Amino acid sequence: MTKNKFYVDSCIYINLWQKEGNKRFGKPYWKIAKEFFEKYNNNSMFYYSGFLLKELKHILIEDIYNKKRKEFHNAQNFRKLNISTRLLDQAREIEIEIDYKIGFFDIVHMLIAKKSNSILITRDKKLLEVAQEYSILAKKPEELL
Repeated sequence: MTKNKFYVDSCIYINLWQKEGNKRFGKPYWKIAKEFFEKYNNNSMFYYSGFLLKELKHILIEDIYNKKRKEFHNAQNFRKLNISTRLLDQAREIEIEIDYKIGFFDIVHMLIAKKSNSILITRDKKLLEVAQEYSILAKKPEELL
C-alpha cells in the first residue's frame, strides 16, 4: 500500500496547537486540522524542513516550540528533508517571476512538496494559487477529509 505523503504548512500546525478558527465559518480550523492528522496519521508520511521549524520558532513561545520540535523529531511518520542550494536558487527565481506575491519560505515549502511528491497542505490562499500555477498539488486540510 502506498503511503500518503504530505508537506504541511506552518499555518495548519498553528491552527491546531493554538486552537484557532472562527466558528461563524463552520467548524473551527483547529478541529479540521485535528481531524486531518487523525485520519492520515497511521498511513502517511509527513515531511518537514528547517524552514518550517524556523517559521514555528518565530510564532511559538520557546518552551512550546522546543516541545513540538522534539515531537517532529521523535514521530516515526515525520521526516525532515534537507534543502539543496539548487532548490533555494529555484525558489529565488520563482520569487522574482511571481513578483514577490508570496514569501520566500512559502515558495520553499511549495518546492519541497513537489520534490518529495507530497501534497502541500495549507490555508494560505495566495500559496494555493501560486502552487497551482506551478503544477504543485496543494490542498486545504478539509478537502482531504
